[in-house]
Amino acid sequence: MRPLIVLAAGGTGGHLFPAQALGEVLIQRGCRIHLMTDERVRDYGRSFPAEDTHIVKSASPGMSDPLRLVSRLGTLYQGYRQAKTILQKTKPAAVIGFGGYPSFPPIFASTSMHIPTIVHEANAVLGRANKFLAARVDRVAGSFATMNGLPAAALEKYVVTGNPVRKIVVEQRAATYPKFGKKYNLLVFGGSQGAKFFSDFMPTAIELLPETLRNSLVITQQCRPEDMDRVRARYQLLNVQCDLQPFFLDMPKRIALSHVVMCRSGASTIAELGVIGRPAIMVPLPHAIDNDQLRNAQSFADAGAGWVCPQAELKPHEFAAFLARLLGDYAELERAAMCALNHGQPDAAELLADLVDKIMKPEN
Repeated sequence: MRPLIVLAAGGTGGHLFPAQALGEVLIQRGCRIHLMTDERVRDYGRSFPAEDTHIVKSASPGMSDPLRLVSRLGTLYQGYRQAKTILQKTKPAAVIGFGGYPSFPPIFASTSMHIPTIVHEANAVLGRANKFLAARVDRVAGSFATMNGLPAAALEKYVVTGNPVRKIVVEQRAATYPKFGKKYNLLVFGGSQGAKFFSDFMPTAIELLPETLRNSLVITQQCRPEDMDRVRARYQLLNVQCDLQPFFLDMPKRIALSHVVMCRSGASTIAELGVIGRPAIMVPLPHAIDNDQLRNAQSFADAGAGWVCPQAELKPHEFAAFLARLLGDYAELERAAMCALNHGQPDAAELLADLVDKIMKPEN
């Protein structure tokens, strides 16, 4: 019988996308996949290749409100009991966690049941759920050579695999960098937490570009539905060609077509930019826990693949001048695209699957 692997992840793209990438490889290797996650999977997990998806109760503990802390710990305990019941029934060969508090109950349950277990950390800083679990699991896999926040008890368990990317990203692997023609392709996206800032900032900055350059831009931008009409109206007044959507199902293809990307710096974004090979102007989410997005962006920029622009320091006039200079220097953008490829880890899903093979129960 084919072995069952349970993947546990928070229900956002940053957690689900690497889990999906691993799932795709494990299925090719003859495994069956179940997913444990939260309600948000309905938005981000439509193409997840799982035979069954289990919604498990979870909560972020949060230490600021003692009364709410007690309630949230109670919810996590319910999730633990729920996950343990599921694991007892399904008897997986291994359980792999991808961070986020929804992964905490399944991983804690699997370690208590002595099921082989791995946690994967996509960011350069170990997330809080993974940090708590690191000493309990068999292996900790990560995307960066140095993992900030890794407990001393887990140092010998740490394995660098890279951050797995989905098949639709690998299909665009090392896509040829587009030549400059009469148009410059600028891709702007920021996820659900970041799109409002770009909707507010970008039209103002674009207006300050020289008219000839402005009229040569093709902007593909992710916008929240409530921002769509006003952003489109601003670009139309500026005679800027644009394609605005709340979510691009073909984002890897859009990245491949771009000359430069402006984005947040979540781990999956950095991984996809590296596999495809595109330079990025990165605006880390200002309030990201433990500054993980800033560290991700610094790693990419240090490799020569992009530029870090802290949101608080961005000024429309200065940014317009920077963008104009960048779009006038094809050689610099092409060099940055090559550096992005050197930073990327296209085989990450295979390497993580190899690690799963090593730890899974032999009888399965």
